[in-house]
Amino acid sequence: MASKLIACPVLSRNNLPPFCSTDEVRPMAKDDLRILVVEDHPFQLIATQYLLESYGFTRLTTTDSAKGALLQMLGADQPFDILLCDQCLPDLTGLELVRFASQRGLIRQAIILSSLTTSELDELEKTATEYGLPLLGYLIKPLKQSEFRDLLTSAPL
Repeated sequence: MASKLIACPVLSRNNLPPFCSTDEVRPMAKDDLRILVVEDHPFQLIATQYLLESYGFTRLTTTDSAKGALLQMLGADQPFDILLCDQCLPDLTGLELVRFASQRGLIRQAIILSSLTTSELDELEKTATEYGLPLLGYLIKPLKQSEFRDLLTSAPL
C-alpha cells in the first residue's frame, strides 16, 4: 500500500518560532522529554496520557487533532522531543503531520501510534525513511511501556 503525502502550506522563515534556526538543541535526559501526544479519540488520548505519566514522563502536551498539534508546535519556545501521534487523524495522517513538523524544525523525533496492521505500518515506516523523516518507528495500540522505552533507547535524543 503506497502512502500519499499531501502538500502542506509553506511558512515563511519569518513566521517560524525562534527555535527553528540552525542552532542545535542540547540532548535531554530520557525522563525529561517534551512529548506531544496527538490522538483524536478522547479515551485513547486520556489512556495514553495516563500511561506515559505512569512511566515517569511528565512533560506532556496533548491534543486531539493535527491542527491542534500544529498550534501547539508553532506556539512552543523549542521543538518537541517526541511527536507521538495516531496515524489515522481526521485532518491529516500522522505521517503527514510528522513530515510537516520535521521540515520546519518543530520536532526532533516522532513515533506513530496506530491500530493499523503490521504490514501497513511497515510500509509507513519505509515511506518515512524514503522521505528522510525522523520517525523512530511505530507502536501498535494499546501503548506498551517496554516497546515505548525500546524505541526511546534507540533514539539519538
